[in-house]
Amino acid sequence: MSYQIDLAGRVALVTGASSGLGAQFAQTLAKAGAAVVLASRRVDKLQDLRARIEAEGGDAHVVALDVTSLESIQAAVARAETEVGPIDILVNNSGVSTTQRLQDVAEADYDFMFNTNVRGAFFVAQEVGKRMLARARGAAPGTYVGGRIINIASMAGLKVLPQIGVYCMSKAAVIQMTKACAMEWGKFGINSNAICPGYIDTEINHHHWETEGGQKLINMLPRKRVGSPKDLDALLVMLASKESDFINGAVIAADDGFAL
Repeated sequence: MSYQIDLAGRVALVTGASSGLGAQFAQTLAKAGAAVVLASRRVDKLQDLRARIEAEGGDAHVVALDVTSLESIQAAVARAETEVGPIDILVNNSGVSTTQRLQDVAEADYDFMFNTNVRGAFFVAQEVGKRMLARARGAAPGTYVGGRIINIASMAGLKVLPQIGVYCMSKAAVIQMTKACAMEWGKFGINSNAICPGYIDTEINHHHWETEGGQKLINMLPRKRVGSPKDLDALLVMLASKESDFINGAVIAADDGFAL
């Protein structure tokens, strides 16, 4: 006997889907049967990803989204629901970082991270959440009542790390936001959970692991290795599914033990 999770009939919106973890999340949800809406500013990258997903038999759609603009958020969510259907699953993945000591952080650096990682994540969750709430109250059409909000935080929100202090602060805020959403919206069948990835090898940072600094960091990790984006697949699909009905407000570290 095998166990399978089927997301057929569900619509998933993935922000920051143009590369890295976002692209992996989108492909994973599509393989599980969901219709996936790919969202980011880099629409050309999204079109390439859509073609890859469709070549594998998946269902993918593209919307332009700048999470630092409330107008862009509202337009993207409205377009997604008009073209694909009510959003059942949100993967709130957009995020940015800089590397510098706290005394060197300029106002622009601080705003860059908080506008995307905190403000952007909140207003995306709010816009999708309001529509999920309307369906739960019978005020909007939709065959699926409830929803799944998966915020991508970071183990840096659980453990302060040097030279990325503001990033750590922003991801700690995402963790608290997740708990607040879970508390207020859980009674409507909307589950909000956070994944806190550890160090993951993506195309953005792949070169770093071969450098002296990268190797030094790897040797500091509990099992002296970095993860792969696919290491988060099973957790993501579980949290997106109806099988996760009893999991709400959870903050799950997927960091190979680094934050212990």
